[in-house]
Amino acid sequence: MRVLLVLTCLLAACLALRPKPCKSPPLLTGKLTVSTQNEELWMYAKFLYDALGERIRFYEVGKYMNTSYTKDYLLIYNKSTIYDINKDAKTCTKLPLKDKFLPLGVPKNASLLGQAILGSSSGPGQGLLVNTWTGELPEKGGQYQMTLTARGCIPVSFILKTDRFGWMLTSYFDNVIGIPDPEQLIPPCFCKDAEMKNVKPLDFFSLFHQKH
Repeated sequence: MRVLLVLTCLLAACLALRPKPCKSPPLLTGKLTVSTQNEELWMYAKFLYDALGERIRFYEVGKYMNTSYTKDYLLIYNKSTIYDINKDAKTCTKLPLKDKFLPLGVPKNASLLGQAILGSSSGPGQGLLVNTWTGELPEKGGQYQMTLTARGCIPVSFILKTDRFGWMLTSYFDNVIGIPDPEQLIPPCFCKDAEMKNVKPLDFFSLFHQKH
């Protein structure tokens, strides 16, 4: 009877410690890189992420089809709008956005692949405990694998299978909780009179292979 009780307690402890899907902080500032399996795209960006207002801004430099580019995008999901901003020329192009806002974090239907330590477990502060999850995006139909910190649910990497690029890897780093300058998530004054272009609505991944 005691053995059964001990085993029951151990099982309960294991289930309690098993990682569960989580939500990332609603306000994040950081950097990321994007690279693709077919080597057509490489991109580095600074980003601001606001899940409360459903807004994301990217300051990008990259290379697409052997052509270098720089871009400044502000995505406002609750207005279905993308602002393509050129601060030097003080011009702004307004584009339709078709995606729904997907907050950072682990979807409830994701499957846990396992835990791992990035770095070393030999001493305090030498490693980072992360959880890796897998699943399939319902609207995109693409398989994904994501890794986030076990504590805080901060994104580390996201791999998505796409028709255009094959596997697309996004790596996050220098993440900071909060947005030091919220005005960067407001369209600049010279965007006020910009008219929406009459083009097919774009999704998030379409931005990476626009004609730059």
